[in-house]
Amino acid sequence: MRIATWNINSLKARMERVEAWLADVAPDVVCLQETKLADAAFPALSFQALGYESAHHGEGRWNGVAILSRVGLTDVETGFGPDDPDPEARLIWATCGGIRVASAYVPNGRALDHDHYRYKLAWLARLRRHLDLTADPAGATAVCGDFNIAPTDLDVWDPAALEGATHVSEPERAALAELEAWGLTDVFRDHHPGVERLFSWWDYRAGNFHKGIGMRIDLVLATASVADRVRWALIDRNARKGKSPSDHAPVIVELEDAA
Repeated sequence: MRIATWNINSLKARMERVEAWLADVAPDVVCLQETKLADAAFPALSFQALGYESAHHGEGRWNGVAILSRVGLTDVETGFGPDDPDPEARLIWATCGGIRVASAYVPNGRALDHDHYRYKLAWLARLRRHLDLTADPAGATAVCGDFNIAPTDLDVWDPAALEGATHVSEPERAALAELEAWGLTDVFRDHHPGVERLFSWWDYRAGNFHKGIGMRIDLVLATASVADRVRWALIDRNARKGKSPSDHAPVIVELEDAA
């Protein structure tokens, strides 16, 4: 079973690339972020023609998350549930192939003194609380997506260049650590311990992709029953190349069959 997460940065602009990538990589479950589509505009029939069920939570011009699956897609939920509504379309859940999967687009934060940064920290706390209320660390859960947090200095090109910026601040990293303390493992790092310069995002400006100026902010966080099944994990840099790519590359993990 192959699970992938990809911030596509506008599905409308990159649908042709997504279709080609699905045909080439053949993932079983795909979590998409920043679709930037309303639900009515989501191309569910196109994905169905490729063999994928889909669920989408969008608002139009901004945000938007989706899950595609060819191993079943049931029990779809959006956000943090009806008792804790979120004004932005940043989180969707579904059960796929026996795993409770979330596609998450964590707020950017913008700047440490910005209201959006406080929203980001509160959003992460709500995610932790939602896991407490609805999931079990002993169960099969995978929270996948663009977390807009580089977990450690190993995950950025130059820690000194980012000092005082979002994505690397101690409160953000502490919030991510709280998710891990609940019972989630960063499965990519688990398979690449200590390896530098493994990035999933590069700014469009100034040829940063080719210069290796990036960050690893796209994560697959999984409970032990899922993480223990991971055979390999990689960042598909090829999907960041070519004409009009997203500024993110997909992260892919391959799972052994469940016992």
